[in-house]
Amino acid sequence: MSSLLITNGHLVTLDEANRFISNGSVYIENNRIVEVGEAADVKRTAQNNIDARGSVVMPGLINTHHHLYSTFARGFTPPGAAAHSFEEILKSLWWKLDATLDSEDVYYSALLAIMDAARAGCTTIIDHHASPACADGSLDEIERAFREVGLSGCLSYEVSDRNREGEGIEENERWVRKCGDADDDQMSALFGMHALMTLGTKTLERCAAVVQELNTGFHVHAAEDEVDIRLTQERHGRLIMDRFQDFDIPGEKTLFVHGSNFGPGEMEQLCSTNSMLVNNPESNMNNGLNVSPILEFLQHGVMVGVGTDGMSSHLISQARAMYLHQRAQHRDPTIAFVEACQILLENNRTIANRLFNEPRGALAAGQLADIMIPEYVPFTPLNASTFYGHLLFGLSYSRVRTTIARGRVIVDEGHLPHLDEDAIRARCTARAQGIWNRIN
Repeated sequence: MSSLLITNGHLVTLDEANRFISNGSVYIENNRIVEVGEAADVKRTAQNNIDARGSVVMPGLINTHHHLYSTFARGFTPPGAAAHSFEEILKSLWWKLDATLDSEDVYYSALLAIMDAARAGCTTIIDHHASPACADGSLDEIERAFREVGLSGCLSYEVSDRNREGEGIEENERWVRKCGDADDDQMSALFGMHALMTLGTKTLERCAAVVQELNTGFHVHAAEDEVDIRLTQERHGRLIMDRFQDFDIPGEKTLFVHGSNFGPGEMEQLCSTNSMLVNNPESNMNNGLNVSPILEFLQHGVMVGVGTDGMSSHLISQARAMYLHQRAQHRDPTIAFVEACQILLENNRTIANRLFNEPRGALAAGQLADIMIPEYVPFTPLNASTFYGHLLFGLSYSRVRTTIARGRVIVDEGHLPHLDEDAIRARCTARAQGIWNRIN
């Protein structure tokens, strides 16, 4: 048994009582939190000790939608004329990038992004992957990266018909079965699909049949741009959510992504099926897309999360962008601040706890020992009524000193001591250049 004691921390527990403990301790055994409380009350000794030095100690963050394979796009300009629509962006950049990846590219792009996530205090990532040239076994390469860094991951492969009909179905099925047979909960599975605009009827039928047998959920883009709605209507005479419901795709374990062009009817369908929806504000802004109607989703009772969509691995900045995005859209400086924080801290936790067996997202006994300690000592009062201000205006700019994932110190003083970071970065730089050369 391993044990770890965190002392001298300003604990933001996010537990059922929403406790803020100004001088607290957290005691961990193996990968679980055993005790949380005032320093004077936690009378434990441990094999290892961390002095938080008065900084905030809070649960590790959860990313509910990422594209780890997009890592090597940073700084790259695709060849040809500039894209002027979302569909052109997909064709000129993302579909050229994912088609060029080999298995080592998949591994290293995931490894680098997961390391970056850990340095930003993230401990769980729900990823959506595509690599047509090496689809089979690709999720094992991403799993390898997760296990080397030490974070938890929920993986899926992006099925579509854009290269060959039903590409990725077998990889999803294999991965779901593998996770179901595993004896740990570090990795979990969803069944991935791209979007209705690239999915034909036969492929949807095959996907639905596999998922019904395996009792899992889907991870799929929906109504990210008007083109998805237009093509679905032209080809099938159906609205997006109606088409999904034709194949029993919505459900409590299904994760729809974006939904920026959904209306009240689709929102009601999401709520009635207990489905989940993830907003990615920086990605939507980057692609020049509609502002997602987050407040309306919440009013309809939809479980809304926030992700990064491959733009970065920094989650607090996404919550900050979310509320600013809503205020700019509505021209109202009074809205969305509380909602954005709750989506990041509470809803992302709820989403993860539907997809993993081990509970996470709070500093409480029995929770998975996923913890972040930023380089942040509050210089104004920190309590339940002020924390969101500290989160979006202080922690969003703070370096993370320590990240603990599954009870293991992953980041120590800003570095990952169990990995050769310099060698990994050098290898990744070389692989990125190779990918760029092949695309060009």
